[in-house]
Amino acid sequence: MPAHATDIAKVLATPAAEALIERLRERHGPLLFHQSGGCCDGSSPMCYPQDDFIVGDRDVRLGEIAGAPFYMSPSQYEYWKHTQLIIDVVEGRGGMFSLENGEGVRFLTRSRLFTDEEVEALQAAGRF
Repeated sequence: MPAHATDIAKVLATPAAEALIERLRERHGPLLFHQSGGCCDGSSPMCYPQDDFIVGDRDVRLGEIAGAPFYMSPSQYEYWKHTQLIIDVVEGRGGMFSLENGEGVRFLTRSRLFTDEEVEALQAAGRF
């Protein structure tokens, strides 16, 4: 069956990530994510209170995970646009400025390449 662009998530979260997002939301209120570009915290997905992070005018909104919008810079998006990002949680220290820091776990970005069929559907819908 052909892929439909509305069924293709550019970013999604594992159940473990969704559970951590919910715990952080209970403590900090509405959240947002920004995929780090490799500075201080490598290339970690960074979680912030929505009111504490200013999204750039050109940042690309990939979608939402557990109700939290997820962004990345345009240059990063150009590199990653052929992939679906899967946000997971692993043991370890969180990003220095990310809300999970001190939880004993951290968000981690995994990815998979979109299939040719998914790319075609995203292109046809103007989402690529």
